[in-house]
Amino acid sequence: MSIAIIRLLLDFGLVVLIWIIQRIVYPSFLHYETQNLIVWHNAYTARFSTIVIPLMLGQLAISIYQVIVVANLYTVISIVCIVLIWASTFLQFVPIHSQISKGIVSEKMLISLVKKNWTRTILWTLLFIFSFTYYAYWSL
Repeated sequence: MSIAIIRLLLDFGLVVLIWIIQRIVYPSFLHYETQNLIVWHNAYTARFSTIVIPLMLGQLAISIYQVIVVANLYTVISIVCIVLIWASTFLQFVPIHSQISKGIVSEKMLISLVKKNWTRTILWTLLFIFSFTYYAYWSL
C-alpha cells in the first residue's frame, strides 16, 4: 500500500470521527446532568484517545514525510492545515476537556465547545477533500 493511500485513509478516518464528534458527541454533552457528564466525559476521552491519537500522529508523520520528500502546494497546504488543527486542539480543546474533567462545566462552555469545533470540522473536511482530489488526479 502506498504512502498516499495510507494518508488518504488517515484523512478519511479523521474526517469521519470529527463529524461524529461535531454532530453527536459534543451536542450530547448538553443533555447530561453535571455529575453524569463528568463520569461519561472521563470514560469517553480515555476511550476516544486510543482511536484519535494514533490517527492524528499518523497523519502528522506522513504529512511531514510528504513535505520533506516533495514540497509542493498539496504537501505545504496539508501540513499547514494539520498544524492549525493541532494548535486548535491543544490551545482550545484540551483546556476545555480538562475543565470538564475537573467538574468545571456550564451550558455556555458546552455550547462554545460545539461552536469552536466547527473550525476543526471544516479544516479536516477540506483536508480530506483536498487529499482525495489530489490523489484521484495524480493516480490517473
